[in-house]
Amino acid sequence: MPLTPTRIRGACGALLAAAVLATTAGCSDSDGDVSTGVSKAASAAASVQSQAADAVDSASAAAKKKLDEVKDGVDAKDAVTLGSVSTDGDGLSAVTVTARNTDGSTKSFAVQVDYKDASGNPLDTVVVTVSDVPAGQSKDATARSTHKLSGEVRTTVATALRY
Repeated sequence: MPLTPTRIRGACGALLAAAVLATTAGCSDSDGDVSTGVSKAASAAASVQSQAADAVDSASAAAKKKLDEVKDGVDAKDAVTLGSVSTDGDGLSAVTVTARNTDGSTKSFAVQVDYKDASGNPLDTVVVTVSDVPAGQSKDATARSTHKLSGEVRTTVATALRY
């Protein structure tokens, strides 16, 4: 099951509730060690954050691998634009990727789209292919997140290769 920001917040909320309960139990029972309960809750919260970072690292590694498969690609970041982020029917974040082919022959594009929260923290990354764009024309494709994202989601073109 993917670790989404909503699940992270839910887990942190549950951990906070556990910390409050541990504190309350510590106040009503002189045998309990409040600092141990709070320490365990903080450790669990750090573990959830670490798992989220691992998920983003894994997505980034998969994107890099896919881009590494492109042979004879040239930087085309300036020829790619992104539309507004929306949510598709499956609850995934989606953005239209428009690739403009300024070359004299038909080309394809591999575009890495990074999804970030309002603070710029990474949420996900995907690679989308815009295939067979005719010379001098533009073509669209849709980049979809690999899991449901919540809150304000922003996108950037991290890498774009024309080949």
